[in-house]
Amino acid sequence: MTSIATGLRIVRPDQNRPAAAIRLPAVLESIGNTPLLELKRIGGDLKPGVRLFAKAEHLNPGGSVKDRPALRMVLDGISSGQFSPDQTLIDATSGNTGIAYAMIGAAMGFPVELALPENASQERKDLLRSFGAELIVTDPLEGTDGAQRVVREIVAAKPNRYFYPDQYNNPGNWRAHFDGTGQEILDQTNGLVTHFVCALGTTGTFTGVTRRLKHEDQTITCIAVQPDSPIHAMEGVKHLDTAVRPGIFSPDLPDETVEIDSDASVAMARRLAREEGLLVGVSAGANVLAAYKVALQLESGTVVTILCDTGARYLSDSLSCRHDNRLPELKSASE
Repeated sequence: MTSIATGLRIVRPDQNRPAAAIRLPAVLESIGNTPLLELKRIGGDLKPGVRLFAKAEHLNPGGSVKDRPALRMVLDGISSGQFSPDQTLIDATSGNTGIAYAMIGAAMGFPVELALPENASQERKDLLRSFGAELIVTDPLEGTDGAQRVVREIVAAKPNRYFYPDQYNNPGNWRAHFDGTGQEILDQTNGLVTHFVCALGTTGTFTGVTRRLKHEDQTITCIAVQPDSPIHAMEGVKHLDTAVRPGIFSPDLPDETVEIDSDASVAMARRLAREEGLLVGVSAGANVLAAYKVALQLESGTVVTILCDTGARYLSDSLSCRHDNRLPELKSASE
């Protein structure tokens, strides 16, 4: 396997531009700058002065919003000297960051090991293996919290073998969105965004985008989304009241937190496919449902949310239509 140092120009962090200092393979250069799409059919009954938009992060080359922080954490590790060519990247994941790591590892030439809960969708496991990652399957009842514990034990036993980005506690996670996603939203809305709505997982997307938007305009309302129960169908999303809180998250950052039902999120994900032509995952369904509920209450404003990942990763379970191809009866989003 080609060394990660091959073809790369490493610049030490005192130059303060680690991401810009490394020549990337073409596939990784395509991460970011995703389109902002107006949901005109989903938002067809909103008041005339209200617009609903979604950032199409599922169009990143790895299929999710996690391409951004995964690349940032890898580049930060290389430029700081923490990630050397003879090491293996290891981290805990629910799937999407892991897929991003595996894609980046394949493109840059470094091995990847990932711990993920056994109940992660089969498509995610297959994708990880297709990119050459080695999987460590963990207890599904412990979720990503259990996967993090397993990784820490492995790294403690062989610290020199691994580079452990620790996505839940790595500031590069949210900074990728501060520098990228948040700035893009400001640019694409011409600074007219009034509300940002986003689910909490590692919390990097919400944290980075919110900090960037608030840096520009403190009046922008930033609303966090979480499941209404610890047992839910939104892979990658945390019910923070009952989970280990990521170190990068500040509880005083959201202006408001809303809870969303899993069944309603699945229904909205199916609506996005059938009505907007957007095949996205259940967490994206939760985001759009929450954003739509916010938008319904407004007389005017621009509401932006995130389409976290592609729905192709859920066709064997939550979005499966193998047994019934009819669109499920949907509850009103105002209920």
